[in-house]
Parts: sequence; structure tokens; C-alpha cells
Amino acid sequence: MKNKKCFFKTGRENELILKDWETSDGCIATDRITVDGMPVGYMYREKPKEGAWFEEYDSGWRFTAGDESDEYMSVTENSGIYKLNTICQYDSKIVPLLHAPYGTAYIRDENGEFQEESLS
Repeated sequence: MKNKKCFFKTGRENELILKDWETSDGCIATDRITVDGMPVGYMYREKPKEGAWFEEYDSGWRFTAGDESDEYMSVTENSGIYKLNTICQYDSKIVPLLHAPYGTAYIRDENGEFQEESLS
């Protein structure tokens, strides 16, 4: 039997933060954000896989705390599919970056500010 995730609470669960978003709003985030309550440390946007059942829902955004190991990332249960607004509730600093095109990545620097990074 799977363990049920105990999500970190931000106190903003019912707040609409991502206003005027008119396209696909699904994303993937790791449990380091949604369960452990860590801020987004690394985010990137990839083009959704064409023909996949979720293509029409997938914004292409992927969010991690930035400290996840390869081993952690290889366990699918350590991530989940969410609405973008949900992840904005956890970390509203991502909102101004969400209109970036596919192939864009941001990493949070030591001052807590996002810097664009090359996706290679």
C-alpha cells in the first residue's frame, strides 16, 4: 500500500495567484516543494510530448527545489502533477517567469533571485 503524501501547507490553498492564464496549466513538481515546503530552486519549461494523453493539459513547466539527487529524481513517486496555480501558492516568485518560451530554465541564486540558465 502506498503512503499518502502529507502536503506542506502554505496558508494560500484557495488563493488564485496565477490570473489571466489562458493556456495549458498542468506542471510537474517534486515533493521537496509540495511535501517538504522548500521553495522552487530550479524550474524549466520543455515542450510537451506530442500525442501524449496529457499534451493539452501540460504547460511544460517542471519545478524542483534544486537539491534533489539523480536517485531521488528517478523515483516517480517523488514528484506529482499539479496545476500551475498550486505551485504558485507554494512559491509566488515564479509567477513573472511563467510566460517564458519552451526551452527556458531558471535557477535561484544565493540571494533568492531567479537567473536564467541555459538548457543544454
